[in-house]
Amino acid sequence: MTSFQAKVLEIVRKVPRGRVATYGQIARLAGSARAARAVGQLMANNTDPKSIPCHRVVGATGALIGYAFHGIVMKRKKLLREGVLFKDARVDLTTSLWNH
Repeated sequence: MTSFQAKVLEIVRKVPRGRVATYGQIARLAGSARAARAVGQLMANNTDPKSIPCHRVVGATGALIGYAFHGIVMKRKKLLREGVLFKDARVDLTTSLWNH
């Protein structure tokens, strides 16, 4: 595991229930602002969703992009159960974005 990957996992662990972070936000916080796709790949390969809440990471527009554990329908259900607010099919980032 690279130091970037370790930082990403550490940051994603900190995203609290009821909040989301974007792939780009996580990349910036991990020190590589242009690595949003790398964050996405790491989340897609997550094998420990209980300690690394990858369902709380969404696209820059609030879009639910991919989810390895039963797809985006399950991702949406999990986020709704946690109190994340939506506008249509996207997370309402004005109310649910994590302010680290």
